[in-house]
Amino acid sequence: MPFRLLVPLGLLCLLLPLHHGAPGPEGTAPDPAHYRERVKAMFYHAYNSYLENAFPYDELRPLTCDGHDTWGSFSLTLIDALDTLLILGNVSEFQRVVEVLQDNLDFDIDVNASVFETNIRVVGGLLSAHLLSKKAGVEVEAGWPCSGPLLRMAEEAARKLLPAFQTPTGMPYGTVNLLHGVNPGETPVTCTAGIGTFIVEFATLSSLTGDSVFEEKARVALMRLWESRSDIGLVGNHIDVLTGKWVAQDAGIGAGVDSYFEYLVKGAILLQDKKLMTMFLEYNKAIRNYTRFDDWYLWVQMYKGTVSMPVFQSLEAYWPGLQSLIGDIDNAMKTFLNYYTVWKQFGGLPETKGRAVGSGRLDEGILFSQTEQVKSAEND
Repeated sequence: MPFRLLVPLGLLCLLLPLHHGAPGPEGTAPDPAHYRERVKAMFYHAYNSYLENAFPYDELRPLTCDGHDTWGSFSLTLIDALDTLLILGNVSEFQRVVEVLQDNLDFDIDVNASVFETNIRVVGGLLSAHLLSKKAGVEVEAGWPCSGPLLRMAEEAARKLLPAFQTPTGMPYGTVNLLHGVNPGETPVTCTAGIGTFIVEFATLSSLTGDSVFEEKARVALMRLWESRSDIGLVGNHIDVLTGKWVAQDAGIGAGVDSYFEYLVKGAILLQDKKLMTMFLEYNKAIRNYTRFDDWYLWVQMYKGTVSMPVFQSLEAYWPGLQSLIGDIDNAMKTFLNYYTVWKQFGGLPETKGRAVGSGRLDEGILFSQTEQVKSAEND
């Protein structure tokens, strides 16, 4: 497979300069340097607080000012921060953290880890930092980008995830033990996002290492989801990876599904893969036909298209950005206006937890109440 230099799209967005001509408050011109310094100060407040109070645990608990492990005892915040350190130009701290990870990061541990989270956070974080390192002025190994300590760590982490894909359908379990593989009693029920969110990292890893197994596993999982869609073109929320039967049949764009659609688009752009984009565009038609109501996106029954959960949740906020990536600017603006108006009026976006289908009456009242308030705010 020929080498492709692949940089995750989120990183490219971070590297874009601020728009100097954008109007500021009350028509004044903003000072880009001011906002850059604010962003840096926010980052270092969080980063230094983690180092002082939580390292070597995964994350800082801000209220108790201590640390706890959440996703596998990887000192995860350090991995999360690597690419940001490079973007901010802090090469010396980046190099120090790389040495710390080389000395302490161990994937041969008896820990049950989320396959999805380990991929996007650990594999993705290490690959992003690896690919950015040379541009940031870090001295790299001979043979870079196909060699380097961060790449080796990313590959080791990804190989620990591969046993999860050994199912009759090729769709992965949601959890894998890093030392022993999939536990015998592991549930075969995985959310849609936990199956369809690998192509960006795994294809990048295959390109850099020359081992096609990663991209192949990701593509098989994507295709099994595609083949499992309903006759009206929708996918549900959770599926049994052993039988291919849908366990939760709510179709939407939010939690449990979101990054599947995101990765179809970003994978298509990253790999110049027309098939992945065609798959997303077909989904997009069904989403518009069955889940969109006044530029809001609700949850519907995947086979019937009838509303099952009329709620809006924060994990849908990526959708206008995805619409923009495919050039659907008009709809992106309409959706963004709805979401922004909620934020402006209530100071945040609503979080929702999983709930049984049929509890929609209370949700419907909340949604319609908020919708009316939002429409009222738009007219003010």
